[in-house]
Amino acid sequence: MRILLLILTTIAAINASAQIAPDKQLHYAAGVVSGAVGYELIYRITKDKKKARWGGFATSILAGTLKEVIDSQQLGNRFDPNDLLATTLGGITVGITIKLFDKR
Repeated sequence: MRILLLILTTIAAINASAQIAPDKQLHYAAGVVSGAVGYELIYRITKDKKKARWGGFATSILAGTLKEVIDSQQLGNRFDPNDLLATTLGGITVGITIKLFDKR
């Protein structure tokens, strides 16, 4: 429940920022979601917070990389490292936030 609340709060904060391009906001939100899911899955398997945090980071990087590789295969599209960065930052943000608030 805490992770869902965290995700919804993060998405609301992203949408409140009019200075960041909508595409980057979506990539950041995707990083938050994929990072949270990766963290939770790995924590359930290992019961190790450090491994779960690194797994969450890796999950967001993997999701961003796969999305950009798919985009680069489309006509008139390219691999955008800034999109990958936005996705990765979302994963890092959720990993740090979970570390601060998860008292399991």
